[in-house]
Amino acid sequence: MTLTNEYGQPVGVPVPHWAPVALPSATRLPGRYCAVERLAPDRHTDDLYSAYANAPDDSDWTYLSVGPFPTPESYRDWATTAALVEDPRHYAVVATSTGRALGTLSLMRHDPANGAIEVGYVTFSRAIQRTPISTEAQFLLMRYVFDDLGYRRYEWKCDSLNAPSRAAAERLGFTYEGTFRQAVVFKGRNRDTAWYALTDREWPRVRKAMEAWLDPANFDAEGRQLHPLRTH
Repeated sequence: MTLTNEYGQPVGVPVPHWAPVALPSATRLPGRYCAVERLAPDRHTDDLYSAYANAPDDSDWTYLSVGPFPTPESYRDWATTAALVEDPRHYAVVATSTGRALGTLSLMRHDPANGAIEVGYVTFSRAIQRTPISTEAQFLLMRYVFDDLGYRRYEWKCDSLNAPSRAAAERLGFTYEGTFRQAVVFKGRNRDTAWYALTDREWPRVRKAMEAWLDPANFDAEGRQLHPLRTH
């Protein structure tokens, strides 16, 4: 049913008890397979650079606005600056089994007045791509944003040509909302930006699916999933 005001105009659903939410402030979000920790250059950058350098080429950096980094020093310089910024707020993904940082991601474009926030700068090394760690890292930030902070909207944006990122967004329960043409210029190229989002009304369904997928009972002795993640 469409609501109307006293002038007969269609209006949105009331949000009578809404109040601005807090900015993200967590320094560590522990999980079963990994922990998401506020990026600390002295603690994380050596592990991160080593993990990224193990890739056979630089293709993981094609659709990112930063990188690739030719030397450990160049990556440390970037991470040192990034760690001082509150928005984006960068986090390292640390494997529980080894204590090594193997990727990063961030919370960015904070809009606490409207309860909207974005996950971005997702830079997972080959060591954790398509593993429970990569999924759990995303889950830990989602749960923090929705359950702990009370945000209404969680966004994911990427280059419209970045097929792996788009597939990841859809797998994690985000809904495609459209493409902003000629939205960004980076690395000397145009970027049309694909927009995805997950709302607080959708989150309980997605949370349940992700918790079931991350359960150790969903993996065989070799760590292979028994059932795929189905969030839609």
